[in-house]
Amino acid sequence: MKILHAAAECFPLAKTGGLGDVLGALPFAQRKLGADARVILPAYRGVQQKLGPTTILGTLQLRGTTCNVLGGELVSGNQGLPVLLVDIPALFDRPGNPYEDLSGHPFEDNAWRFGCFGEAVAQIASGALGIFKPDVVNLHDWQSALAAPRLSTQTPRPRIVFTIHNLAYQGQFGRREFDALGLPAAWWQPDFLEFWGGFSFMKGGLNFSDAITTVSPTYAEEIQTAAFGCALDGVLRQRAGILHGIANGIDQQLWNPATDKLLPFNYDDASVTAGKRANKEALQQALALEVDADIPLVAFIGRLAEQKGADLILNAREALLALPAQYAILAAGDAQLQNAFRSLAYNAPEGRIAVHIAHDESLAHRLTAAADLLLMPSRFEPCGLNQMYAQRYGTLPVVHRTGGLADTVVDTTAATLADGSATGVLFNDADVGGVTYGVRRGLELLADPTITAQLRVTGMRRDFAWTRSAQRYLDLYGELIDAG
Repeated sequence: MKILHAAAECFPLAKTGGLGDVLGALPFAQRKLGADARVILPAYRGVQQKLGPTTILGTLQLRGTTCNVLGGELVSGNQGLPVLLVDIPALFDRPGNPYEDLSGHPFEDNAWRFGCFGEAVAQIASGALGIFKPDVVNLHDWQSALAAPRLSTQTPRPRIVFTIHNLAYQGQFGRREFDALGLPAAWWQPDFLEFWGGFSFMKGGLNFSDAITTVSPTYAEEIQTAAFGCALDGVLRQRAGILHGIANGIDQQLWNPATDKLLPFNYDDASVTAGKRANKEALQQALALEVDADIPLVAFIGRLAEQKGADLILNAREALLALPAQYAILAAGDAQLQNAFRSLAYNAPEGRIAVHIAHDESLAHRLTAAADLLLMPSRFEPCGLNQMYAQRYGTLPVVHRTGGLADTVVDTTAATLADGSATGVLFNDADVGGVTYGVRRGLELLADPTITAQLRVTGMRRDFAWTRSAQRYLDLYGELIDAG
């Protein structure tokens, strides 16, 4: 089976969040299962250098622009993943991240950038270059979504799967951008791309795909409601018959405390107590926290955005500081929230709060290993990966009961302790009271060494590998191909 994954991110080539992690793992897992999976993404600044040797596979004409398509191989361990790069320097060779400039402002021509990317994906998937003609094109999030309507006009064509990683980011633009991209006027209607007076890339992916997936079963249910549907819940209810919730996995080779080269001290489930204490003391020293392995360390790792509930931590600061714990924040995002967290650290008692404003993969690994609790107060969470990383490292996740967090963390109760399935804490309300309650419950569990040891070992032994999820995707692809 030939599969082309199209996305704006793929770790380690380009990453701002979980999307990059998924694209850096799912195609590899599918190749291990015997599929010919490949990835296509824009050639952002520095990506070609990270990928290594590349060759020009051909050229495309996109809206009057000549585009080179480069081919290379991403290697992980002893396995290779073919990668195609859409090389348009004027659009993608820029400072900043895939979507924003260095000041954090979205590029004004994002509609043009990712509209051209989607057209390139459609042309390549249709066999324009004769290099790879997939049976299935799996499009990921809005940046690749316009490939779906373009591919839908081709005969024959590959089966189209559209994966929602976060419905809140939809790629909404106006009529000027719609016309500039040469989209048919007939598509400017509610059943196609039109969306509240503008148009939505995401809606194109939803309406023109043969199947829709999202990254957890609970999120698949939630997005069909007005509360979580981001004004597309009606479309999703109409297409509920082709909507599938498939939980993400994680790269268990990359996230393995026994072999993780980013950790000062490696450990496994037999040495987790000593290993975490040693890593905690090293991190406390590095972050200027009070060095005492007996003080519980609560971590927050993620984007500073309303979705992630970072503001709830700020609003709960008095209650949290009243608890016997230290706090370490590794995050970046909204400028006001960044400044607020810096102020929080500055005004907090010495040695109680460390704030590091950055995307720092190395520190994320070290903090996950050192922390006792990982706090995830997300208002909504399609899947989430950090809570799975936490369990892998013997860290207790404290999470809001929503989306993939509810699907991957087992709340600690008398029943789940008895049957040996408990791994963390789920709280019901995404508010200050919920956050405080969750952390307090987590600290109460840590106060009992026997319970703590049980939760840590249970979490570390859970199987979050991509194999099961990758096979579910392959089964879905096969059903679509068989259906013609």
